[in-house]
Amino acid sequence: MHTGKGTNPEWNENFVFTVSDRTTDLIIKLMDSDTGTADDFVGEATIPLEAVYSERSIPPTIYNVVKGEKYCGEIKVGLTFTPEDTRQRGLPDDCGGWKQSR
Repeated sequence: MHTGKGTNPEWNENFVFTVSDRTTDLIIKLMDSDTGTADDFVGEATIPLEAVYSERSIPPTIYNVVKGEKYCGEIKVGLTFTPEDTRQRGLPDDCGGWKQSR
């Protein structure tokens, strides 16, 4: 849920992602929300994960949102990394990352 609809929305949401050690970037794709029609792609922000892996967290930081090569605005995101021992969860060693369903 967001507030400040329009040009300055605020989400204030927490998300949990499982990633493999081969994941180098988090790509956030932003969509608008339309009633009665399909949502439109607004743009995306790419967040390098190297710093969050080494520091375990990064404070809220501003990242550019782009659509193609065109600057569309900014998004502020803070990240925390918590290493997980996959053996304790019974997952295969190569498990991790998000995969889009078909």
